[in-house]
Amino acid sequence: MNSQLPTVAQVLKSPALMLATWWGAGLSPRAPGTVGSLAALPFCYFWLLTLPAWGVAGVGLMLLFIGVWAAKQAGEAWGKVDHGAIVIDEVLGQLLALALPFYVLDASAISFEFLLVGFFLFRLFDIAKPWPVSHFDNHWKSGWGVMLDDVAAGFLAGLGAVLILPLLA
Repeated sequence: MNSQLPTVAQVLKSPALMLATWWGAGLSPRAPGTVGSLAALPFCYFWLLTLPAWGVAGVGLMLLFIGVWAAKQAGEAWGKVDHGAIVIDEVLGQLLALALPFYVLDASAISFEFLLVGFFLFRLFDIAKPWPVSHFDNHWKSGWGVMLDDVAAGFLAGLGAVLILPLLA
């Protein structure tokens, strides 16, 4: 196959493709990474408010390893290692961008501002790709690279949120 936008029919036939596109969010013809990040927010919100810290860490690790596998499968199916429809990496990055300030700032609730800052900072770092995000994006051409550039972007966004959110309180 080629690197054009996959079809819903293709995605529905494969658990790996369903996960890689985060239940189809990555099939958006415009800004699939942003759509994938938006689709991640309700899941992140739920995980942060219902799971203990070790549970959120477990979800993050599962997303990492399942994401590496799913991204590899999708990349092979679509002929492009980091196809735009692969957005499971955005889910993990968004989780990191929100979990870091949630635990560092000891948030007991998640406000709209909290979600907004985490979302926008993650998108900023994911799109701008400063170092180390660019390192993983440019030098790791595999499922690991697909996932790790968003891990780095999520970590940077989380650090930024730790600095910005107290100023908004």
